[in-house]
Amino acid sequence: MKYLYQAAVIMAVTLAGELLHLLIPLPIPASIYGLIIMLACLKLRVIRLEQVEGTGEFLLEIMPVLFVPAAVGLIATWADLKAMLAPAIVITVAVTFIVMAATGWAAQLAMKKGKRDGE
Repeated sequence: MKYLYQAAVIMAVTLAGELLHLLIPLPIPASIYGLIIMLACLKLRVIRLEQVEGTGEFLLEIMPVLFVPAAVGLIATWADLKAMLAPAIVITVAVTFIVMAATGWAAQLAMKKGKRDGE
């Protein structure tokens, strides 16, 4: 029963993200709205971590399986994708380095802020 409640909490936040996506005319995916709502709820302690932790860990464990349909879709459209393979690889590599740099920068800022707050 605990996991059903946790799943319901996560689904409610996901639904709120979907509703925001419908109401706000910005090109932001509904999943991003949902993540922001979940982060705000966790930070403001509207939702406690214990209320979603078990189901969240389960979803993280099965995440690789969730990518299988996308991989099958890529294989099915391989003939169409061959023409844009080189640009896609270049873009993917470039964006990967940008994301790595941004993540490292954000982590360093968070660690510095944590040290300041801890002192």
